Amino acid sequence: MAITDINAYAHLTDADVDQLATELDAIRRDVESSRGVRDATYLRRTIVAQRLLEVGGRVALLRSGRRSRWAVGTAMLSLAKIIENMELGHNVMHGQWDWMNDPEVHSTSWEWDMMCASADWKHSHNFIHHKYTNVLGMDHDVGYRLLRVTRDDPWQPKNLLQPFSNLFLAATFEWGIGLHDLELKSVIAGTKPMEVARPQIRGFLIKVAKQLSKDYLLFPALSGTHARSTLTANLTANLVRNLWAYVVIFCGHFPDGAEKFTADELENESEGQWYLRQMLGSANFEAGPALAFLSGNLCYQIEHHLFPDLPSNRYAEMAVRVRALCDKYDLPYTTGTLMGQYLQSFRTINKLALPDVFLRADADDAPETASERRFGLPDALRARIADRPSVRPRQGLRTALAARARHARTAKIVARAR
Repeated sequence: MAITDINAYAHLTDADVDQLATELDAIRRDVESSRGVRDATYLRRTIVAQRLLEVGGRVALLRSGRRSRWAVGTAMLSLAKIIENMELGHNVMHGQWDWMNDPEVHSTSWEWDMMCASADWKHSHNFIHHKYTNVLGMDHDVGYRLLRVTRDDPWQPKNLLQPFSNLFLAATFEWGIGLHDLELKSVIAGTKPMEVARPQIRGFLIKVAKQLSKDYLLFPALSGTHARSTLTANLTANLVRNLWAYVVIFCGHFPDGAEKFTADELENESEGQWYLRQMLGSANFEAGPALAFLSGNLCYQIEHHLFPDLPSNRYAEMAVRVRALCDKYDLPYTTGTLMGQYLQSFRTINKLALPDVFLRADADDAPETASERRFGLPDALRARIADRPSVRPRQGLRTALAARARHARTAKIVARAR
């Protein structure tokens, strides 16, 4: 099941975890002290590029009778929406650029181009998700209250529909994000007070009205006889943005190696243990500069979770140092190709649609769900770690996982030979 003792799972002592925190704090200080003109220039160029793409796409679609013109306009608008949501909106609202003291790119003033109101996003994502990353029952991004992505979530008959629910969520991702923080089930059940829910619902409806009016009334109307063509282009651009955002985000927390945690793990959690939970609960994917940019630099999901309020254009250089720390503390640095990470997530979603009786792996040692019990009884494991001599190279989680993989391969060979 989920991890209840992160130190034991990571095969690290309290002193190890405290030292890890010290070294990660040093990375933060180095980046904070070196922010400047280069970073501000990057942001302003990104904003200019995004706006040129949007204006160019909108203008092309005003006279979109030709298929080629429609395709170019739709492609430009799709890219503009992706860049605005992923590299600008998401990162600006994290406060990554607040140090510039520019009201245009401040976390308190940015409103992005999607159905979710920025205030709701900052609560559900910046506060809930980033504070309680992958903690069961607290981080509602674990399955988005719709998908079963861990065996800690008891199977229900409705989970049989997961393959279809997953595709529906992908296509309507901005709506799912917009409704996420409203917690309408809790409102209906009476567990969320109406005085709290009412202003949220009002804000959501206002945002939806603005988005629908802009993309499906105003710009089609401006296109005159090409209104239908512009309408389909806007629908397509929003769909492309939804699918892309869904893929990138699902690659960040649902591939193999992105661990889940119980609420017990939060009790007396130190700064180092918070850092460690972000590292073990997140997953990267490999990307060059263009793919990294289009993903909002969320190909560096581990670095983003360690330093969510540092400029995203610095994640690549931070990743080198974070990976080196993983080597030093013998921790896995979970990464893979974009396709590989998504297919692992897709496999988990479809596999866990089935009742547990059809699942073969042990609940403490499955690709998508693991705990410290995969290495033995917790008390005995803690004792082994505490008694471990302070020698290098350190033998930690990565070595333990490799040993278990070798043991599993040997067991299969022996079983086949019988």
